[in-house]
Amino acid sequence: MTEPILQVTDLVKHYPVTRGVVFQRTIGHVRAVDGVTIELKAGETLGVVGESGCGKSTLSRVLMNLEKPTSGSVKYRGKEIFGLRGAELKKMRRQIQLVMQDPYTSLNPRMTVGDLIGEPFEIHPDVAPKRDRRGKVQELLEVVGLNPEHINRYPHQFSGGQRQRIGIARALALRPEIIVCDEPVSALDVSIQAQVMNLLGRLQKDFGLAYIFIAHDLSVVRHLSDRVAVMYLGKIVETGTEDQIYERPTHPYTQALLSAVPVPDPMSRQTKKIIRLVGDVPSPVNPPSGCRFRTRCWKAQEICATQEPELIDRAEDRHPSACHFAEAREIVVSHEAGTS
Repeated sequence: MTEPILQVTDLVKHYPVTRGVVFQRTIGHVRAVDGVTIELKAGETLGVVGESGCGKSTLSRVLMNLEKPTSGSVKYRGKEIFGLRGAELKKMRRQIQLVMQDPYTSLNPRMTVGDLIGEPFEIHPDVAPKRDRRGKVQELLEVVGLNPEHINRYPHQFSGGQRQRIGIARALALRPEIIVCDEPVSALDVSIQAQVMNLLGRLQKDFGLAYIFIAHDLSVVRHLSDRVAVMYLGKIVETGTEDQIYERPTHPYTQALLSAVPVPDPMSRQTKKIIRLVGDVPSPVNPPSGCRFRTRCWKAQEICATQEPELIDRAEDRHPSACHFAEAREIVVSHEAGTS
């Protein structure tokens, strides 16, 4: 069995909630990420899905070592990334890059495209000598489907989809092994989303990339992912292969999310049953006891309030699900969404 290149174990990130201006005191914590365990193998895509506020973006920042965890471990090729310093940390950063959500605010408007994509070479000068950098940048522009002659243009002179391609080119500059994609198509039109998704798929094959693909659109995640992890209030509630999650989900939250995915086939749309969740998402400062989803779950019983369900293999499908009453349920979901 192939060893994972990235191992995340019991990762926790809490933000203190303080009161007072001069004399601040901590009155609680926002449990943004609360015990996440995942792994990523070379060349595969792990999709991370969930509602807004479930901790997906916080997870991406901690995985990039942009924020320090409260506790837990993230290992890249067996080496703990939070213990790295100096040259070792710099070397690790070459291997894990980030594509951000907003293709406009993530690019400095005062820098040309050539400077933006070439900036990683300034930080890692051994990757490309100065005399070769312009050619390398033009090559990257061509790889992501942009005109190399536009190297001297500024971000505002490009469309949203083109700006996201610039962000992808910048992430590719150092030839990383892993790219963390944090909602990379959520700010784009649907037709442009498909183009960017197809580009990411082609780049993965050409460069042997592994992706952690974070999104709230389940049809987009299905198009690219080999495995999927579903998050709710800072925890992973179900994981499995693309077929297991989309064809036979066992956790009620996953089933509710999938039931809300639009179906283009009118006949399937008539027979599809939408699961409507009641109530609001609880506060991450004071999450419910036991199962965090129990306040919105139609299967909730007394045990759900007193005992937190473990993320273990359940039901006949034998894939991990954090539910005491996990049961596979077929959901009508489009196979073609996001692929046009």
